[in-house]
This record gives sequence, structure tokens and C-alpha cells, in this order.
Amino acid sequence: MKKLYTIPLIPLRGLTVFPSVVVHFDVGREKSIAAIEQAMLDEQEVFLVGQKDSMIEEPNQDEIYSIGTICKIKQILKMSDNTIRVLVEGQERGKIVKYIEEEESYIKVSVKKLDDKVVKNEELDAYIKFLDKEFMKLLKLSEDNFGEAVKSIDSLEKPSQFVDMVASYAITDEKLKQEILEIVDITKRVEKVLERIKIEISIAKIQKKIANKVKNTVAKEQKEFYLREQLRAIQEELGEDDEDKKEIAKYEEKIKKAKLPNEVKEKVNYELSRLKSMSPTSSEGNVVKAYLDWVLDIPWGKNTKENIDVTKAREVLDNEHYGLEDVKDRIIEYLAVKQFSKSQKGPILCLVGPPGVGKTSIAKSIANAINRKYTRISVGGMKDEAEIRGHRKTYVGAIPGRIVYAMKEAKSMNPLMLFDEIDKISSSYKGDPSDALLEILDSEQNKDFRDSYLEVPMDLSKVMFIATANSLETIPRPLLDRMEVIEVSGYTYEEKFNIAKNHLIPKIFKELDIPQDKIDIEDDSIRMVIEGYTRESGVRGLERKLSSLIRKVLAEMLKREQKEFLINNESVEKLLGKKTFDFDQIDKVDKVGVVTGMAWTAYGGDTLPIEAMVMTGSGKLELTGKLGDVMQESARTAYSYVRANAIKFGINETFYKEKDIHIHAPEGAVPKDGPSAGVTMVTALVSALSGKKVKHNVAMTGEVTLTGRVLPIGGLKEKSLAAFRAGVDTIIIPKENEKDIDKIPNSIRNSLNIISAKEVNEVLKNALIGEDTNEN
Repeated sequence: MKKLYTIPLIPLRGLTVFPSVVVHFDVGREKSIAAIEQAMLDEQEVFLVGQKDSMIEEPNQDEIYSIGTICKIKQILKMSDNTIRVLVEGQERGKIVKYIEEEESYIKVSVKKLDDKVVKNEELDAYIKFLDKEFMKLLKLSEDNFGEAVKSIDSLEKPSQFVDMVASYAITDEKLKQEILEIVDITKRVEKVLERIKIEISIAKIQKKIANKVKNTVAKEQKEFYLREQLRAIQEELGEDDEDKKEIAKYEEKIKKAKLPNEVKEKVNYELSRLKSMSPTSSEGNVVKAYLDWVLDIPWGKNTKENIDVTKAREVLDNEHYGLEDVKDRIIEYLAVKQFSKSQKGPILCLVGPPGVGKTSIAKSIANAINRKYTRISVGGMKDEAEIRGHRKTYVGAIPGRIVYAMKEAKSMNPLMLFDEIDKISSSYKGDPSDALLEILDSEQNKDFRDSYLEVPMDLSKVMFIATANSLETIPRPLLDRMEVIEVSGYTYEEKFNIAKNHLIPKIFKELDIPQDKIDIEDDSIRMVIEGYTRESGVRGLERKLSSLIRKVLAEMLKREQKEFLINNESVEKLLGKKTFDFDQIDKVDKVGVVTGMAWTAYGGDTLPIEAMVMTGSGKLELTGKLGDVMQESARTAYSYVRANAIKFGINETFYKEKDIHIHAPEGAVPKDGPSAGVTMVTALVSALSGKKVKHNVAMTGEVTLTGRVLPIGGLKEKSLAAFRAGVDTIIIPKENEKDIDKIPNSIRNSLNIISAKEVNEVLKNALIGEDTNEN
């Protein structure tokens, strides 16, 4: 069995490397650069193999040939445009046995070497001598400089090396080169090369004949005309002229039918005139064709007839989304303005909320409601401005940006375009995509948007833009300033129950193609899945769990040969295992120094227990639980406030000299930050130092100042939902957040005793057992 070599792989576009041949090429793709760097750390060997389609930027296994060349890296040179120029020498043929997925940054493959099949006889010697003779004949006819080729060939010893070198220098068709590379039988290989050399000689003779003929009929100052005549003559000899004319006619017909703006039409006609003067097989000709295809695929002048009907829109939103009444109301207001004033451009909406609450599907529903095409651009993780604005045509493999892709996909110039995960855009040395979005989202600029690849203006003023985000904190300020924010909060248990029963479960049955009457799910079982197996603000995880449950039920039905199945609590636990979550996490007894706080994250609300413990010591303050800078500052503020008011709270005023205090936020592996735990920390400190117990059924939130004022916080609705899920029946909030109480769902609001506090004293009065501190 032959030895396998595990080496990095580099797919090549428009280049075939043969053994014994030294070539250089430029590498610009990130995976290819990573492969070069890895090879330099190991044996300096790489496996070079051609792509089946050179236009593909990131080819998969099926788009790469299996046979290539094991090469030794001789030299690398880093260029100013962040590419690498590599000099390699072909060693041996190789075949990919398998792809190894150990590394994400580059492709690694197992390769076995392919030995040449050589049978030395008089026939092979004759072939080699004849090939040598024909190659020299081609060199004399050709105007290309093959001096290096002659030097290289003179130094070769093996017939296989000679054949490979001739194929590398004399043949220009890359597909044919790949065919020759895959032939291991030297006799068959030399036959193939010799066959092509004869064709190349014929072409060279015709070229020389045409050149002499044309030179005798035109003057030097008519060089351009001469070149065109030469090209036409070549095409006529090769029989390519008719096919080329058909292709030109096809483009002319498309241009005639398309409703192109004047500037676009001028640009397209210019590129078409260039194409007419080029050889259809030239690389530049293919670039021009790709450009024309892109420009003509854009739906210039095509618009869907917008039909804004707020009654229909409300009906669509209600049918496709349960709850979210505030969000629906705001969207209806937005559409009402557009219906009333057709010229009103309106604000750009930004739907902000935790994952799985329906932000993307709301955008789809809006598109359905107003009869617009829907197209989505995921900008999460995007860090190259060219992904939005496109690459300039001067770059090899240049393509348009995502905006052009989206317009082509929508087949309309007035679609609803969704920028998904806009809060996760980042920047790099390649530019900042948010800068390009600023232009696109600005109604004063987007009517003349220019993609760097197309180089013509595109009117985006009729596009309706909507963005989604999990958090406002990471959205660039200038970008946020152009958008109107609509908060899409998490769902209550009751809303999740109705969504699961009326939307998710029927959807799962439809996707699995199962009659719904075969499987019956009890309401209590749905509630059990919601409360015990998911912990999220949205319903994405709930859908996955219900789908998993139904699939397991199907397996049980087949196993037992049952035709019907009833899912109850017992079967849920049997099929899904023990409960994953238990939201009833608050202590059942009142304790000293343990307080339940409320927190908010991009994934919704949660409870945040704070523990404080006092020990004999020298006045040290210890903070643990992976607290961020702001939260640590909040803890020190709480400590200073308690120290300044120790006598009022019945605490020994010298405690800061005699006691060490430790404040801890459980779940120490989870990062925590923000100022809203200030009142929670004050309460925990006062309880620990005074010995007074904290009511276990009370949760609180609010920033605290050195003077004891309670400042407002954000995310009250999400925090309230989390507290309710955890079994809390009383929450203490800042006085200034009373305006946000209406955002809490009625079912939750009626179940909670909501106390607002302006000063810390009011918080302590309602949180500590036996506390009756009044403001002095």
C-alpha cells in the first residue's frame, strides 16, 4: 500500500502545475494564505490542484479536481495588497484520497503519489524524438519568448519530465492541461501532447499567414483596424465567428428590452463594443461577459405594485404572530403614514430583541402585507466594506456587493430589504461595512448608490429598509441615528403556550407530513416543555424541542406498531429526559445577605442573586462572580453608601475597620456587568451587617448613587417576566420606571406586587424583615 501524505491544499484558478516545472503565482484567498503559512512551518510542501470553475470564490470538494501536483515551496514574497507571491517547483503527481476537516482556516488533504507508467521501447523513443522536433518547430513559428523553456528542457533527463515541461509551456487550454496531468501512462501522455502540438503549429502558421496578409494591406497608423481584421480572420479560420455574433446579438437584444437608465445604457454599450473587439476565448472577454450579465440581471425599471392596506396588514400580522401587540401597533402606525402620503419615505425600522422572538418573520409579514418582494442580507460578522459595496473590476475574481445580489434576487427595484443582525457588524483593515450602510440607509444619498463593481448609479430610494438586532449597545451610533427602534420583547408563558399550540405544532406536523389527528398533545405537556426544557425569551428553542419530541413519538409508534399516540407529562419526561431547567430558583426561606436581583441581556431577562457575607478582618472588600468594571464600581458605591449611613441602619460604624466583606454573584463563569444591581448590593450589605433577613419572595433592580437615590434602568419588561418565572411575587423598581409598567403584559402585571422606590430607604423598608427605617 502506498504511503499517504497529509499536506495543505491550494485550489488554483486558471493554472495547472506539472511536476518538474517551476512557476510562480499570486495567492489572495484567506484559506490559501493560511495553507501557505502552515506549509512553511512544516515541510514546505503543498498540494496544488485546479478548480473546475474558476469563477467560484470558495470551492467545495466536488468543485475541485482530484488529481494535482505535490509541490515544494521555493520562495514566498508578501505583496503590498496583502496577497502573497509564491514560487513553487512541481515534484510529483498526486491524488486526493480524503479531505481532513481538522483545520477551519485552511483545507488539509491526504494524498497518494501517482507514479508514471513507463515502458521503455523503441516506440516511446520515437515519440519523444518526434515531439522534440515538433516543439522546436512551434518555437520558431511562435512570437512568444520560450527561451526559459528551452533551457529547462535541456536539463531534463526523464522522458516524463520532458513531456510535462512541453505541455506546461506549449499548451494554453487549462482543461486540456488537466487531462494531460491525469494521464500516468507516459506513452498515452506523449500522444496527447503531440496531438495538441500539431494543432498549435497549424494555428501558428495561420496566424503568421494572416499577419503577413493584413500587414501588407494596412498602414502603421491604422494599427487598431489591423488588430480587428487579424482577430476576425482568426475567428473565421477557427469557425468561431458565427457563435460570437450570436452571443453579441443576444446581449444587444437584452439591452434593447431592458429599461436601462441613460448612464447605465452608455456604460453597457461601451462594454459591448469592447467585447466585439475581443476574442471570445480571451480571459478579458470572459470578464466583460460576466459584467454584462450582472448589469442586465438587475431589474431596472421593474417595480411591484405596492398595496398598503392597514386593515389587511393588521390581519396578516395577527395571523402570523401571536402577541407583540405594541410592536404590531407601531408597525401599523408606520404603514398608515405611508398609505396616507405616497411620497413620504418614512423612517427606517430597527427591530431589537432577543433571538427567536420573531424579528425576521415580522419583516417577512410586512412584505406580504404590502405586496413587496422580500430579500434578506445577513450582515452579522461582516467586516469587509466590499461585501456591501462590491469589489472593483481591476481585482481578479471581482464580484458585486450584497446589495446587487439582493436586488437581482428580488427581481424588483422596490423590495423590502432586511439587514439581519446589524448589531454584529465589525470593522477590519479592509474597511467598515457600516460606512457603506450609512449611505444606503440615507434617503438623500441612496438614490445614486454606486456598486464598485458595476460602476453605475442604482436608485435604492424606493427600497423599504428594515434592520434587526439583539442589542442596541453595539450598533454604531451614526447608523442607529438613521433608524427608528422598535423593541420586540420576550414572550410570556401564556403567549408561548398559544404560539406552540396554534402555530409551532401545526407547522411541525406539516413539515414532517404527519396527520395531526394521529398524535395528540395535552396542554399540560406543552406547558411542561415550555417551563422545563427551554429557557429563552423567544420560541426558537421551543420549536426545536417540540420537533424533537414529535420525532421521538413517531419512533415509539413504529416500534410499538401504534397508529395513535397521546403525549402527556409522563411521556414527555420519558422521551426528553429529566427537566433541563427549573425556573423556580428563588430560596424558599428568608436568609441573611441573600437578595434576588433582576438582570437583562440580549437574550432576555433573568434573575441575578447577590450574596454578601461578613467576616472578622481588617476592612477588605472582595468582589467575585466575574463582575464587569461598571458592576464593580456599583458594588463600591453601595459599600460607601452603607458605610456613610451605618448608624441609621443599626450597624456598628467601625465595621469597615473590623470586618471583611465578600460580595458574590453566583454562576461565576458567566460575565456580568451594568449598574442596575446597585440597590440589590446595598440590600445584601445592610442585611449581612445588621443580621436582618431578606424577604425571599422579593426581587429588585435599580442603580444607586452615593446619596442613596435610586436611578432608572432599562429592560423592565424582560426583568419582570424573569422574576415572575422564578416565582417572585413582589418586585421593587425605580420610581422613574413607573412609565414602563404599562409595557409589562397584563397577566404578569396583575400577578406581581410592583413597588416603586425613589430612595434606598424605601427599598430596604420593603425588602428586609423588621426594617422600619425612615428618612431623617
